Amino acid sequence: MNRRILSLALPNIITNITVPLLGMVDMAIVGHLSASHIGAIAIGTQIFNLIYWNFGFLRMGTSGFTAQAYGAHDWNEAVRIFVRAISIAVAVAFALILLQWPISRLSLLIFKGGSEVLQLAMAYFFVRIWAAPATLGLYAVKGWFIGMQNSRLPMWIAIFLNCVNIVCSLLFVLVLHWDIRGVALGTVIAQYSGFAVGLVFLLREMKRLKPRTTLSFRLRPLLRESLQWSSLKPFFKVNGDIFLRTVCLATVFTFITAASSRISPQVLAIDALLMQFFTLFSYIMDGFAYAGESLVGRYIGARDGKSLRLTVKLLMRWGLGLTLLFTLIYAVGGEWILSLFSDQPEVIGGSMQYLFWTLVIPVCGFAAFLFDGIYVGATASRTMLWCMVAASASFFAVYYGGKLIFPAYASSAYVWNNVLWSAFMVYLTLRGVLQALMLKKSIYNQVQ
Repeated sequence: MNRRILSLALPNIITNITVPLLGMVDMAIVGHLSASHIGAIAIGTQIFNLIYWNFGFLRMGTSGFTAQAYGAHDWNEAVRIFVRAISIAVAVAFALILLQWPISRLSLLIFKGGSEVLQLAMAYFFVRIWAAPATLGLYAVKGWFIGMQNSRLPMWIAIFLNCVNIVCSLLFVLVLHWDIRGVALGTVIAQYSGFAVGLVFLLREMKRLKPRTTLSFRLRPLLRESLQWSSLKPFFKVNGDIFLRTVCLATVFTFITAASSRISPQVLAIDALLMQFFTLFSYIMDGFAYAGESLVGRYIGARDGKSLRLTVKLLMRWGLGLTLLFTLIYAVGGEWILSLFSDQPEVIGGSMQYLFWTLVIPVCGFAAFLFDGIYVGATASRTMLWCMVAASASFFAVYYGGKLIFPAYASSAYVWNNVLWSAFMVYLTLRGVLQALMLKKSIYNQVQ
């Protein structure tokens, strides 16, 4: 079973690690321009996180349902699931493009910063928003392949996409001097390139599946059968829960960036660098979480309780091992990692005051990431939602509780940033603890 987990997890880790590496390259490119550019990338990236995280169900719901169809050998349903996901992705993407102006105005109300920071952030936003169809389409493609127990194709798509992005960003910023718009344009070009490659792989897979199905692969009949309300209802039920869960997640992360910007522009830049440590760890852990999605969904679809329990047990062991490894890496190399992101002395020096939080991130966060994959594979979306609601409430309770307990320190940037990071660690920990407590009822009982 460990071999099977690794065969799925390692391609996912390679896939996922290209994402933070891409963000780190973007941060490194603008980090050598000015602190305002660092803050603008932090705000611009968080705007798109807020947008795209809310539609993360296009990947998560797709992978869970597809994995269960794979376990049950229901190839008709596997094809229909993708058609549903990609149809919703396209509709949402074009709505986002049409609504880009009100979205930008709302973003300016949420985030604070100097006029230069916000101007740069908006320049980034109005270019990158045009990647929405490709970005959301890739969610559906990636989720479907993960559900079909194929992690290698998303890996090659991600490697290609991120290589294109890095090359374009370096060319547009360092050679053509297009500033922050060059970083955004590199992302747009890369997303459409990756989506095109993904569709090529997808068409090949559909051609392979066609003899095993009774479906018509003509567009109209396929859409008509896939988008019937009786089929869409459970899809929307699960994905509605995942959507609301992701709204909570995006609210917490958006609040962190907004709160940092309200403390000071320097703290905004500092926290943007420190969050790279969280991002790197989370994407490594998500490699195993995606393996959990594939295997848990497969064994629930096949009604194999023994393999299901063994998968969960081994995933937790891998999580503990990676937690120890990353804590050691951050303890030994934290200052060096910071220096990769920026050469601004005031930002590096300020970040060192808070570097100890990077040692806590793996301990508090590993279980939350792994259980997310397990629950997605089981399509246990309602439990995921309520656990996230409780954890998000704890975040705000700790943060605003700190304001009540330490009113005398209201003007201290150091105190308030530590309160913010304390709230974040409580939030991560509670997500994992609550899902662990609900494991038997929500996951194991599905195969009894």
